[in-house]
Amino acid sequence: MPSSFELIKSIPTLRSVRRKALFLRRTVGFVPTMGALHQGHLALIRQAARENDHIYVSIYVNPTQFGVKEDLSSYPRTWATDKVKLEKLDEEFQRDGTLGRIRAVFMPKTEDIYPGLPPTSEIDGDGSFVIITPLSKRLEGASRPVFFRGVATVCMKLLNIVQPEKVYFGQKDIQQTFVVKRMVRDFHLNTQVQVGPTVREADGLAMSSRNAYLGDRRRRMALVLMKSLKEVQKVFARGARKRRYLYNAAMDFLHLAQRQQEALPQGQRARFEIDYISIADPNTLEEVEEVNAEDGAIVSGAIKMLPIEDPQYEEQLGVGDDTSPVRLIDNTRLDLLSAKVGFL
Repeated sequence: MPSSFELIKSIPTLRSVRRKALFLRRTVGFVPTMGALHQGHLALIRQAARENDHIYVSIYVNPTQFGVKEDLSSYPRTWATDKVKLEKLDEEFQRDGTLGRIRAVFMPKTEDIYPGLPPTSEIDGDGSFVIITPLSKRLEGASRPVFFRGVATVCMKLLNIVQPEKVYFGQKDIQQTFVVKRMVRDFHLNTQVQVGPTVREADGLAMSSRNAYLGDRRRRMALVLMKSLKEVQKVFARGARKRRYLYNAAMDFLHLAQRQQEALPQGQRARFEIDYISIADPNTLEEVEEVNAEDGAIVSGAIKMLPIEDPQYEEQLGVGDDTSPVRLIDNTRLDLLSAKVGFL
């Protein structure tokens, strides 16, 4: 059966399709992705279908948000399976009859997205970039100095091309949503930024395309970040509001897990490094020394799962045989409601 949506690779073609939608007064919701679609992406597309007539999905692995030593070349590219997922999802929308439909999948070439100088991942590299400071320097930006420059730049380009009424991002990438919202506001872009809740695996791990790199051993250990955020929730629910108590709850849990792994033989352990734990204002992402119970806070963190040292016979390994580090991020909201019922 032919696809219900149009696969578009050129910017002029996408703009032509968008003009027709505008002429027909059809609203467009846009979900930008880098492919390797999972249920988190599909949840955003479902949200877009509830709120718009047409849905456009982009699949583009953006080189400028990868650092020089990061995993651009090995990032999963799974168009064949992505296409099947999108077709099944659009069939779901068609059966419902009240939802918008996927009308375009945009897969541009890098030479079209970056028509001037070749894109660079150097910190001081040349090019036309969008830089949102100080937001892009904090948290993820401190560890990945070109990441949000690349994210903001490609989002500006895609929003200029698509010009959607609404654009959709997931809460898991909380800092990214702050950066894009600030960019949209500061540059007067005519779109609304919609944020969908984090979608999790059955055991609580936040869904991510990078989870495919985790074999069974690292996959089990990856839960440590989410569990550390739960520890923060517990002390918050017991009345802790000072940063040092909330921060230490997470760090103590992570450090204990690190010591436990280091004590195991190489053939059993899954080591990780702690990048950061943040206790931040929910409106600015600035670090706070004390959480206002009414406003709450965003608690976020990042760890790096290290390569497996001694793979065992018939051990289930991830993409790339668990030989590359895998960076994981997660976050949760601290507020009076989450203190009572638990957010994660």
